[in-house]
Formats: sequence, structure tokens, C-alpha cells
Amino acid sequence: MAQMEALIGTMTPLQQAWISGYLAASSGAANVAPAAPVAAAQASLTVLYGSQTGNAKHVAGELAEQAKARGLSAKLVNMADYKPAKLKDETHLAIVVSTYGEGEPPESAQKLYDFLGSKKAQKLSGLNVAVLGLGDTSYEFFCQTAIDFEERLVALGATARVEKALLDVDYDEYVTPWITSALDLFEPDLKPKAPANAPLAPLVPAPSKAAFSKKAPFEAEISTVQKITGRDSTKDVRHIEISLEGSGLTYEAGDALGVYFSNDPAEVDAMLGALGLGEDSALRAALLHEFELTQSYPGFLAAYAEATGNPALKALAADKAKAHAYLSERQIYDIVREHPAAISAEALRGALRKMQPRLYSIASSQKEAEEEVHLTVGVVEYDAFEKSHLGGASGHLGRRVAEGARVKVYVEENDGFRLPPDPATPVIMIGPGTGIAPFRAFLQDREAMEAEGETWLFFGNPHFTQDFLYQTELLSYLKSGQLTKLSVAFSRDQAEKIYVQHRIREEAAELFAWLERGAHLYVCGDANRMARDVEDALIAVISQEKGVSQDAAMAYLADLKDTRRYQRDVY
Repeated sequence: MAQMEALIGTMTPLQQAWISGYLAASSGAANVAPAAPVAAAQASLTVLYGSQTGNAKHVAGELAEQAKARGLSAKLVNMADYKPAKLKDETHLAIVVSTYGEGEPPESAQKLYDFLGSKKAQKLSGLNVAVLGLGDTSYEFFCQTAIDFEERLVALGATARVEKALLDVDYDEYVTPWITSALDLFEPDLKPKAPANAPLAPLVPAPSKAAFSKKAPFEAEISTVQKITGRDSTKDVRHIEISLEGSGLTYEAGDALGVYFSNDPAEVDAMLGALGLGEDSALRAALLHEFELTQSYPGFLAAYAEATGNPALKALAADKAKAHAYLSERQIYDIVREHPAAISAEALRGALRKMQPRLYSIASSQKEAEEEVHLTVGVVEYDAFEKSHLGGASGHLGRRVAEGARVKVYVEENDGFRLPPDPATPVIMIGPGTGIAPFRAFLQDREAMEAEGETWLFFGNPHFTQDFLYQTELLSYLKSGQLTKLSVAFSRDQAEKIYVQHRIREEAAELFAWLERGAHLYVCGDANRMARDVEDALIAVISQEKGVSQDAAMAYLADLKDTRRYQRDVY
């Protein structure tokens, strides 16, 4: 046991998750809590997922499919669609949830998360749970939502049957072992008892997958890359059109496009030179296309420090707070540039994590664009350490690729960001900056359907003359009546900065009247500042116009969320 503990102490969080799953699967219930009492005839598995970018949804889907393939009773449910009061009737529950921002739950998980922390939550002494969290070790509160879910469920009396898995962005190889261990522990409770001499039930085949997906992306051609901000703009925003011809891929307004990109060849060559690995062509190809180099993370810092024997980096890696501050300002390139050292290709590969695709809100309706998909990409660009820096995907799409180049893509469905089913329903859209992307798709969609419902768009950016994205299109929609009302906020065109949240407060009476008429409300854009400021403004408007307290206004907004009348796509 002492040897095992010493071994585990040398492992990364991902390796620890894998070995815990392996041990659980091979040793049964030896290292987990005993099962809560369950009536076998009523036992079933509910797999709940809370997903921000689709990853948790896919993992939860794999778990549900594997359970059904074993002949077990299992159902897959989005947390946004789950009634929290049903928890008391569950016997076995698997939670798959991501964490974003400062340890916050994704939009779809917020309702259940809040319920479990409230006085309304019931005792759950008969519930067996398994929790898998997806997160990013670059953030301070790694997988905090998953940790909170398990703690709250256990506090209510549930039994954690399976050791929770907290997985980093490079999680693929650790998911299947954990699923196997969880189902091995749950299966004796969930397996239906067959009558004597009854034939064995056939295995349920997994549903067929789309031809192209995150694991098998489509190599598409870029047909248009067009800058849509002015020459003197402080922003570089590109309108990008990608051909899906021959892919069979379909999408709906509100969906996102996953994009795989290539790293900057000049930066990769400089990095290889600093490490004395400039002659390794195979490593160069891997760094260009397979590994994450524009985002830094604690795992790289620790592994690079160890591999190079750098005492300063070792000390930094050992101090969580200092490491977080150091990494937040630097790309992998910067760390290597500051601390060049001899390192083997194998050690470098082991220190890096696999590249993750970037998701972009789709800026077109397939009803109009047909076999194309459009994106609105803001190029991430900044100066640091006496050098210009570009974002990974945005730098690739906005600066390095030419029309005719090919890029690997897939469609990520976003069922939590959909137009109302009745086209006569009024729609309010709040999307400053590149947050306008899905609303361009919404307007195209509604025009193609000849929707008669009113539409109102709030849009903001720094300058009218430089940053009015899709100005001609929006004014055309306004003229035709497809866009009923357009409220703009150009923050730098006057002495006092004006943002969309200010326009919301100014239009309080009319906006509340739209909500009272049944309007659906949508917000897209920056989660850290804009979305919070907008929500504060909405609460103030509701409180003022309805004549109620802030708490009552928050409850009103929460009810809009529960009924899918308030949806957000924030990042």
C-alpha cells in the first residue's frame, strides 16, 4: 500500500484518475463506499450532463450508450431539462459536468446546482452517485463544479459509489476506463433479473454516429476571409466562409463550429531552435498540428521544469498562486523563450498536452448559406515581453490562412440556444462585438421562414465608423421589417463610455413590455464582464418596471431561464 501511495504521488491528476478507475474496476467495491439500499426492480441509471462546449454532453452520451450496450436501464438527460424534485425517485445517478470561469457551473447546470444548495433540496439517502468533472488546470478552480455537485449530493445523504474523476482538457484516454469502472460497480444493481431458462437479451447497439465529429472532423475549404472592421479600428474582426460541400454536415441557427488549427510555423521553429531540436522534422510537424502552444498550463510548467532541471521554474511550479499568475501572462513559446534548455523530443512531447479545437458561434443559417458555414472571428492580438502575440485559432484563421486553404471542422450542436418554435414569438437579442454572430444566423433563419414575430437587436462596439459589424445587412433587415428595432452602443464615440447594458436600462419600459408579451431573450458574448453587466441591467429593469424587489426580479429572470425564454451563449 505504501508503494502504491508513493506511485500515485508522482502522477498527474489525469493519471491518478485513470489508475483509480482501473483499481475500482479490478477490485470491485474494495475501495469505494458500499451501495445504498436499492429495490432491484426499481433500479435504473440516470445520466445527467451540464455542458458549456459540448464535451460533457459527449462523455455523458458515451456513458449512457455503454450502459445500454450492457443491457442496463439508462437514460440521458440535459440538466437544463431535468426536474430537481425527481432526485428523490432516483436510485443511481451519474453526473458529468464541466466547469468554466471562476469555478462556475455551465448555463445548463445552474438550476440543478442552485437547487442542491438550497433549503428545498430533499434527503437522498437511497441514491448512489458517480461524478465525472471536466475542467482546465489553467484555471484556479479546477473542476470545482463537479466537486461541489458530489459534496452537495453526499451532504443530502447520497452515497458516492465511484471515486470521482476530475479530468483536464486532454481527457479522452481517461474517460473509457472511468466509465467501465462505474458501470462495473453499478451493474449488479441495475442488471434486470432474467427468468429461469429465458434467452439472453441481445446487446443494444450504440446509435450510429454522424460521419464527421470532433474525433473525426471534416477537412473543409475556406472560401472567404474578409476583414469587417475599419482600417483604424482597434479590433481585427474577420468574416470567414467555409465550404461544407460533400460533408453532409448540417447545422441549426445557434450551433457552433469546432475548428482545428495549426500553430505559427515561425514560432514553432524559434521554439525548436531554443531547445536544440531544430533538425527534428517529425517533432516540428507534431508541434504545428497536434500540441497546444498558445495556452500555458501548470502541467507543462512542472514537467518542463523537471525535464530541464531549472530550479527557478521548479520553485515557481511548487507555488500554485505564483504559477497561476505567471502562466496567465504567457504562452508556451514565452516560457521556452525565457528559459531555453536542452530537452529530449520525448520529454517535450510528454510535457505538452494535445491541441483542443476552438468553438465559434455559427454566423449563418443553413437555410440561406446552404453548403457553407460562416464565422465571425475576432483576432486575439496583444503585445507582451517586447513581442507581438496572436491567439491560436484566431491567428490561424484571421492572419495565416489564405482563401482556398483547408481546415478541419465539425458541428457542435447547441440545443440550449435555439429560436422559439413559434416564428410569431418576439425575440430580443443582445450581442456586442463578435457576440453578434449567432444573431446574424437568427435573422437569416427568420427571414427564410418569413417569420412575422418582432425582433430587437442590441449591438455594441467601440466606434460607429470602424466597428459596426454587418452594418449593411442589419440596416437592410431594419428597412425590410425583419429587424423591428436596433439599439446600438458605440462606447468610444463620446466622452462617457456607453455599453449595451446602458441601452437596456434606457429602454426599460419597452423591453419589459416585450418580455410581458412573451418575448424570448438571448445574450451572446463575453461571460466575465458583458454577460454579468447585462444580467444586472435586466434585473434592474424588471425590478423597476414590475415594482418588485431585486430578489423577486431575479426570480422572474430565473423563471425565464427555466422556460427556455432566457438563453445565453457566453464564453
